[in-house]
Amino acid sequence: MNETSERYGEMAEEFGVRAAVAADVPVVKAVIDAAFEPYVERIGLVPVPMEADHAANVAAGRVFVTGEPVAGLVVVEERADHLYLDTIAVRPDAHGRGIGGRLLRFADAYAQALGLDEIRLYTNAMMWENRKIYPRFGYEVIERRADGPYDRIHYRKRLV
Repeated sequence: MNETSERYGEMAEEFGVRAAVAADVPVVKAVIDAAFEPYVERIGLVPVPMEADHAANVAAGRVFVTGEPVAGLVVVEERADHLYLDTIAVRPDAHGRGIGGRLLRFADAYAQALGLDEIRLYTNAMMWENRKIYPRFGYEVIERRADGPYDRIHYRKRLV
């Protein structure tokens, strides 16, 4: 067991998360679809997380879930100089329980365990709920730009 694996074990207990396994793929899809479906009409497009290859993300060890049954999840990717927070999703019937905040704090700890001092993410500009949440957790806007048909707000959080 390496140092990151040992640290992950501690984090899993502290944050109540676990790495998703192949059997979780249907629930990963269900949680993401439930979380992002309300935005389809608002933004006029299917949000990218709804079209992701969930099985590939789980197989790559990028998906961490919380709850029994699963109420929320985070999809992350280690990059050379930062942790990319690809997706965070909480079932709508589980909103208001602090799950999203716990998952964001888990991402902080996970990045630090990997020796990374920055997290980056983006959200659609029309997802104004997210635009209120991320700054409360230390994220700052670094740019707004169109990526194809998507109007995105890019954020970063420095962990040092």
